[in-house]
Amino acid sequence: MQIRTRRAVGALAAAALGLGVVAGTATTASAAAKLPAGCKSLTIAFFGAQTGDAGNLGVNISQGAKLAVQQYNAKKPKVKVLFKAFDSQGDPAQAPALAQKAIKDPCIVGIVGPAFSGESAVADPIFERVGLASLTPSATNPALSTNGWKTFHRAVATDALQGAAAAKYIKTVLKSTKVAVIDDASDYGKGLADIIAKAVGTPVARESIDPKAQDFSSTVAKVKNSGATVVYYGGYYAEAGRLAKQLKDGGVTAKFLSDDGALDPGFVAAAGAAAVGAIVTAPTAPVADIKGGPAYAAAYKKAFGQDSGTYSAEAYDCANFFLAAIKASKTTRATIQKYVSTAAYVGLTKTLKFGKTGELSGGAIYAYVYQADGSTKGALIK
Repeated sequence: MQIRTRRAVGALAAAALGLGVVAGTATTASAAAKLPAGCKSLTIAFFGAQTGDAGNLGVNISQGAKLAVQQYNAKKPKVKVLFKAFDSQGDPAQAPALAQKAIKDPCIVGIVGPAFSGESAVADPIFERVGLASLTPSATNPALSTNGWKTFHRAVATDALQGAAAAKYIKTVLKSTKVAVIDDASDYGKGLADIIAKAVGTPVARESIDPKAQDFSSTVAKVKNSGATVVYYGGYYAEAGRLAKQLKDGGVTAKFLSDDGALDPGFVAAAGAAAVGAIVTAPTAPVADIKGGPAYAAAYKKAFGQDSGTYSAEAYDCANFFLAAIKASKTTRATIQKYVSTAAYVGLTKTLKFGKTGELSGGAIYAYVYQADGSTKGALIK
């Protein structure tokens, strides 16, 4: 699912309590521009899972975006902004129909998402056709920015960077030369696993599993027989947890390593005791380490009754970039698309400034280790 310069460059009050700073833009400009025909307000939409096996991750993201909209409206702006979530269940098969539904609403002027790479591949071409800008805080497959889409923008680093950092971690920290590589056959999971497999040389075992399966015994047997000292899994938290548990129950003592899709309490719920010591990499810094992070985290918890999760803060920044455009009198799809493609927004997690392909430059990857109480401790992979 990345983050560039995560040590925030925005001011505490701006980042935590509402809009940040837009470089070269007067954020106090009157929002008197004409709204799209038939619209009394504008809508920022989230596109991604709200239910299903990856629902936790999607809820994290949608709530981050929703918080930004709530804070914006609390200031009684001239243009009211609504928030709407499109629940794809993270399923690429459902994404095209949902995208078609979204583009038919003329009041929707920005998409936070799609949340996952597979659904992005099939939904983004639809957004592109109508000039509806999308800012994804979490879809990290590198190929997404190679399609020539002008409406695509990625607020995190790609899997190429995360995969390279994870491979470096395996070699320099875990010091393993016997690595089993497993994936869920998704664009996201397999993409990352392929990067790891290439980086570590020849894996002692290479498998793809059905993420909807409950029994991974054949994979467990192959890993055990391989003598692997590290098992890398590319995929999401639900099956990652089940796999980690079955590996431990099957007598596999290898260190379990996964990706940002497994950075979720759902991993602990599925893995049980096997979660302790498991490692996940992610292009997102611990919120507590971000300038303005504690104030943002407190606002998030007050709004939703739970802690900010994986990519919540990135989604908060994406939504706030759209809101900055609206505050600067950009109230149509075309003007908002141009704004987010050319302006620079100083947010909580980083400065959002996109190149011609919709990518940021640079990035940082963190390794999180699950503790006995289910929490994680994160540190920058250097």
